[in-house]
Amino acid sequence: NKNFIKLCLNSDLSSEISLQPLKRFNLDASIIFSDILMVPYGLGQQVKFEKDIGPILSDFNLDIFLNNNQSNFTQKLNPVYEAIKITRKNLDKTKSLISFVGAPWTLAVYMLGLKKNKDQLDINKLKEKELELTILLEKISSYLCVHIENQIKAGADTVQIFDSWAGLIPYEKLHSYCYEPNRNVVEFCRRNKIPVISFPKGINLNYLKFAEIVNPNCLNLDYEINPVWAKENLSNFCLQGGMDPKILLKSEIEIFSEVDKYLKIFKGTPYIFNLGHGLLPETNPDILKKVIERVGNFK
Repeated sequence: NKNFIKLCLNSDLSSEISLQPLKRFNLDASIIFSDILMVPYGLGQQVKFEKDIGPILSDFNLDIFLNNNQSNFTQKLNPVYEAIKITRKNLDKTKSLISFVGAPWTLAVYMLGLKKNKDQLDINKLKEKELELTILLEKISSYLCVHIENQIKAGADTVQIFDSWAGLIPYEKLHSYCYEPNRNVVEFCRRNKIPVISFPKGINLNYLKFAEIVNPNCLNLDYEINPVWAKENLSNFCLQGGMDPKILLKSEIEIFSEVDKYLKIFKGTPYIFNLGHGLLPETNPDILKKVIERVGNFK
């Protein structure tokens, strides 16, 4: 949908979409329907979505970026906060409401157009834009913190930080592009007593270093992480997710066996059952219902 941003700015519709899954399934939380690219939009970049290509952003302009101020930014994104207020009002009091942001690096990948194709970094472009990238990573944190605070004030109770392209970062740049920028945002959350979940997708065993440096309340695992390794190495953290969404396209026996595997491995530790990435469109909702019931009944 080319007007996806418009949809995110329609408070009533966004709220309705956020509540839909809870009308159908017995879930513990609602996630606000929005997008990580609302932040670049709020900072003056044009964002449109092309079918089979994904998001396309207008050329990054450093002057426009540096000339932003927090009150204009908040005003532009106000419909997102309104959607959260409406959702919170209509959400069962016992359910959590999760808001989210993109991590600085992942937003920079989109804002500076740093990808060559779906899952490869354009290394030449990365070198060419290094200065802009450094400024961007440093300056965008303050806007992410404003966006988080606004979402919490509107009624969200937790925030998840998606570093969806962390796995593309060259190893020697992980500290400056992933750990540091994430830590800045997580420390803001910690100071303000906002529960925070970090999702540094694709960094494999570097999850350990990430956890030590960034220190979020909870770590979302991607499906490449071995859950046994995660339990042994990341036991100081609440863990979330991990299961491959593709499993949900298999037979019921295979699905339940994988669900049980995660539940058994993390039994007795703080764990939120979830997937290691988003649901695939062809997933059968009836299967989801059964999985949710199975997780709910697990002893």
